[in-house]
Amino acid sequence: MSVRLEARAVTVIPDGARAPILAEASVQIRAGEVHALVGPNGAGKSTLFGVLAGDVTTSTGSAWLDGRKLAAYPARELARLRAVLLQQNAVSFPFTVSEVVAMGRAPWARSVHADEDEKAIRAAMTDTDVVELGSRTMPSLSGGERARVALARVLAQRTGIILLDEPTAALDLRHQEDVLALARRRAHEGAAVAVVLHDLNAAISSSDRVTLLSRGTVVASGAPAEVLTAARIEEVYDQPVDVFPHPRTGLPVVLPRR
Repeated sequence: MSVRLEARAVTVIPDGARAPILAEASVQIRAGEVHALVGPNGAGKSTLFGVLAGDVTTSTGSAWLDGRKLAAYPARELARLRAVLLQQNAVSFPFTVSEVVAMGRAPWARSVHADEDEKAIRAAMTDTDVVELGSRTMPSLSGGERARVALARVLAQRTGIILLDEPTAALDLRHQEDVLALARRRAHEGAAVAVVLHDLNAAISSSDRVTLLSRGTVVASGAPAEVLTAARIEEVYDQPVDVFPHPRTGLPVVLPRR
């Protein structure tokens, strides 16, 4: 699979900080794959995600998209290539759900793809189960409903690269599974998908590749079963675990020792 997006030995040191929050981190996001970024709190997952999205400036190293430095892309061109779902999706004004999802089509205004707007919006709302919420205003929604609307906006953008930062955090069990299934489907259709996850079992079952971070560095990157071993999880998370095959699927299951 071709590499669409990558970070090459990136280090991020915030202004006034003595130590980096991300150090010499490299990752490749490939077309046709779901790539999960995992690690404990403060590991650098969201910072690396921000570098890949083009929202975080690196101190050294750089992010690349299709062999070109990410920083060289004009904003509109970048928005037509990659869509980003952030952890926080606050909407202060009383936009309706339909209006917010339609915002995902803004990069395509006055382009040959503008005639796809209605179809893209409808499909995104259907896929995220928010059709019945279409006329509701954003402030009237629950946290989980707002998260699904934010995802619908990202899907309506119809880009070949999709970046999702903790997309399941505010969702119930059914909608968590729906979101991960959507990510897998988009990858199967050829998209390059990067997703920040806290749930290691979700990372194992839903991703093709995993990058494990700890204290701002990449510990390991590769197939989920090879990266997320019991010994490595215990070392990184400081929590003993058992990893054993699921009785039906055979996929590894991570269970904390209690």
